[in-house]
Amino acid sequence: MSVLIFAEATKGQYKKNAFEAVYYGSQLAKQLGTEAVVFTIGNGSNAAVLGQYGANKIWNQDSSKATDSQVASALIAQAAEKAEANYVILSNSALGKSLTGRLGVKLNAGVVSGVTSLPDTSGTPCVNKQVFSGKGIACYELKSGKNILSVMGNSLKPEVVGSDVAPENTSFTEPSTGLEIIETKTVDGTVPLPEAELVVSAGRGMKAPENWGIIEELADVLGATTACSRPVADTGWRPHHEHVGQTGVAIRPNLYIAIGISGAIQHLAGVNNSKTIVVINKDPEAPFFKAADYGIVADLFDVVPKLTESLKKFKQ
Repeated sequence: MSVLIFAEATKGQYKKNAFEAVYYGSQLAKQLGTEAVVFTIGNGSNAAVLGQYGANKIWNQDSSKATDSQVASALIAQAAEKAEANYVILSNSALGKSLTGRLGVKLNAGVVSGVTSLPDTSGTPCVNKQVFSGKGIACYELKSGKNILSVMGNSLKPEVVGSDVAPENTSFTEPSTGLEIIETKTVDGTVPLPEAELVVSAGRGMKAPENWGIIEELADVLGATTACSRPVADTGWRPHHEHVGQTGVAIRPNLYIAIGISGAIQHLAGVNNSKTIVVINKDPEAPFFKAADYGIVADLFDVVPKLTESLKKFKQ
């Protein structure tokens, strides 16, 4: 029995979601009195760092097709069988979401995606997951002999609990899928929204895309990631990867600042798990104020520059 963790890498580097998954898996292994085995694809040179977050063993498969979910799921399934894993842990990222169902079928395992806590293993194992767009929490009983769990970002803060572990190379069979990856496009220079702890978001209240400079300046001062509402992305003011909400990216940062966003239920569904929500809107009847921890009823074009300047002085 063991816990197998799949650690994603982006352009040869491990990011927060990989550390979260490894730490989560290591703590689960500790609960179960077993070992945490980490599996990576095509990134053995930097994998040793994962030992700092609790990995007892690190396996690496030399392959260039980590983003092909058909290949990745086949390799992970073979790693799980070799490790005799009762649990397979992944990040609830775009790749993780495409892998969980495939792994469930390949391993004849139960699947719970988007978990927010470690399983309670005192009786029948049970793990928490948010339901009804984050308005409730359900505890899913894990009755399968094998279970696939994907971990929501910012659910468990990764901690350094060990030291580097030398990776071992594996030679699992790579299936032929008939797919060819021609190009992979990623966003560089910012913390991905699912991993961001600070987010500054804006909506149609900005009036025009050329006004977005004040949002970017505020985000820069805070060290935050920028986001937007769906109408803003749909009209092309901002790129679609910044769209947060029910039909966009679901996030759970420590601080979410919503500027010029009315707070429609579809938007709230993707952000209401934020620990602290600050709303800036000149409409006192905006629905977002009902979900806010702090609210400012004022013209954003007056408030945001003043807030930015105050933060600059505070940081001096």
